[in-house]
Amino acid sequence: MKIISDLNDEIQAWEKLDTTAQSIHDLVVLDDESLRPELEKEIQLLEKQIDTLEFDTLLSGPYDKGNALLSINAGAGGTDAQDWASMLERMYLRWAEKSGFKSEIIHLTEGEEAGIKSVTISIAGKYAYGYLRAEKGVHRLVRLSPFDAAHRRHTSFVQVEVLPEVTAEDPEVVINPDDIEIDVFKSAGAGGQNVQKNATAIRITHKPTGIVVTCQNERSQLQNKENALKVLRGRLYQIKLEEQEKQIAKLKGEFQKIEWGSQIRSYVLHPYQMVKDHRTDYEEGNTQAVLDGDIDGFIQSYLKAVKK
Repeated sequence: MKIISDLNDEIQAWEKLDTTAQSIHDLVVLDDESLRPELEKEIQLLEKQIDTLEFDTLLSGPYDKGNALLSINAGAGGTDAQDWASMLERMYLRWAEKSGFKSEIIHLTEGEEAGIKSVTISIAGKYAYGYLRAEKGVHRLVRLSPFDAAHRRHTSFVQVEVLPEVTAEDPEVVINPDDIEIDVFKSAGAGGQNVQKNATAIRITHKPTGIVVTCQNERSQLQNKENALKVLRGRLYQIKLEEQEKQIAKLKGEFQKIEWGSQIRSYVLHPYQMVKDHRTDYEEGNTQAVLDGDIDGFIQSYLKAVKK
């Protein structure tokens, strides 16, 4: 029923554009010069809507239309990397807001001096995973460090992980209750008296793979457990997907191991301003706009490239 509903929505969207285009055509043939300014605006809007729908046809993966779980983990670079992780958290939260998606932080570990060590964000909305899967990988920042007394240039690395939200009913990922170990503990960091006094944080260990997932942002132990299971299901699906991709790549003779240092994108704030995606060579000179969430150009260029 959900598939039927989604297909109906797609058909109705195209039919609505078809009706709009026909209406614009009927007014154009009247050759009324007074209608020109309004018609030009309508045509521009129509072209933008068509571009969006055409781009959505690239998102045909099994989970592309669904919600996403975005994890940001500070890597090499110490305090600078943790600050860089918080900058990326802000970038993605702003992108989600601009894109009309609902975002919720389900796990957060703050840094000792500044920034964050890690954060997991649930991003809900149609095509959230389809878009965000373009962001998976290592993001590199080059800037004059605000934490260096000599104000020297530093390079920091952050790992971005993007997982689909896999439901408990999905046959692709089945978790055997005997395969997981659940620990309950008190949440760390800020959060008020309730967080400090009650053991609401959840740690789930998946024994066959060694995956450990922690969630402590909610005051409800049950909600933290559900969020942790969502992340675990997403990671188990990702492992399954990566194994399939490795087998296909080996058959094609294209397999290449991806290491931590192989960043997908560089954000250079000094000595010049530039954000460059190393997979597509797409660049933006307005670094502040990118850090404020204007990343659609990077997402679209990558998704178009992998579909060629």
